[in-house]
Amino acid sequence: MFKLDKTGKETVLYSFAGGSDGENPVAGLVWDAKGNLYGITSLGGASGYGTVFKLDKAGKETVLHSFTGPAGDGAEPMAGLTRDAKGNLYGTTVYGGSGTCKNGGLDGCGTVFKLDKTSKETVLYSFPGTESDGTYPDAGLVPDAAGNLYDTTFGGGASGAGTVFQAG
Repeated sequence: MFKLDKTGKETVLYSFAGGSDGENPVAGLVWDAKGNLYGITSLGGASGYGTVFKLDKAGKETVLHSFTGPAGDGAEPMAGLTRDAKGNLYGTTVYGGSGTCKNGGLDGCGTVFKLDKTSKETVLYSFPGTESDGTYPDAGLVPDAAGNLYDTTFGGGASGAGTVFQAG
């Protein structure tokens, strides 16, 4: 992770080592009121399936959640997080969950998850892999004023070409 100031000077804020601290950060970051940054890695963590992390103003990284994989809470988050006014983080994983999609070891059709302020993770939705539903959410959740979340899926739907969905 890096910072680019107004003059174009780059400063590295954190270098991922791979493994338990996460690997391949692949999306935008979100701030909190204290100046902490939150993001995801698509790989690494305790099981190798990606993480949600926090980087404080001093540059200390903390893994808030490690995804457990295809049969669990998801695998390979690829889109940025969304943060609500209460400090909860929301995101998606491209693979994993309880769906029937088969992806050569990364089974499952993806999940929508919530991570509360205590780092407790809840799977809000697990894409089942049916024709009418989407598969592989990978774009990033967008909230509306009522707290509903919207996103797109890469596959699934009536023609297999993806969907726009509302979660929540």
